[in-house]
Amino acid sequence: MEKIIVISLGGSIIVPDKINIEFLKGFKKLINDFVEKGNKVIIVCGGGKAARLYQNAASKISGLRIDDIDWMGIHATRLNAQLIKTLFLDIVDERIIHNPNENFDFKEKVFIAAGWKPGWSTDYDAVRLANNFNVKTVINMSNITYVYNKDPNGKGNGNARPIKEISWKDFRKIVGDKWNPGLNAPFDPIAAKEAEKLNLKVIILKGTDLENLKNCLEGRDFKGTVIN
Repeated sequence: MEKIIVISLGGSIIVPDKINIEFLKGFKKLINDFVEKGNKVIIVCGGGKAARLYQNAASKISGLRIDDIDWMGIHATRLNAQLIKTLFLDIVDERIIHNPNENFDFKEKVFIAAGWKPGWSTDYDAVRLANNFNVKTVINMSNITYVYNKDPNGKGNGNARPIKEISWKDFRKIVGDKWNPGLNAPFDPIAAKEAEKLNLKVIILKGTDLENLKNCLEGRDFKGTVIN
């Protein structure tokens, strides 16, 4: 039976400091192997460091409106999406989807998505796409292995503990309720609220650990935080 997976691919995984070519090669092979088994994948690309680089620079020069900051992040996601699309040229839809609520035929094996409009993170786009295609699980490829009960890098937080499973109610107590462009949270608070409403499961795992991602895709034990 065909399975559609929605992956929210963090921009910091695609371009940590420079484009992570070795990761992209491994990611390409993993996804190709997965779709060869009759599955399909929607990959939603984040802006990551590139987005924050432009946002921070512009903020030091001009008094920016929130929408201006958001649009720079959105265009960073679209550049990253164009890069990821090139990994799958023989099996990818030619379009890069921006509006996650749009009705479209998913004829190819891979579909790439990017940011849509101000106020919508790519995490939120991933949640809406999952709902659009009746997918019940979103995999969030992040730069952390687990969500923690508090910032493990924060002052005095040496006792922060990793969380393997958590309810949406408790997760939202950690991340809050507000979205800001460039927000660095395990999963966008607005997307979390929507995922809870839609009864989705979100898995947060370390994106660069491709063997762990493979285990997750194949239903084996994996390291990560499950939110449902």
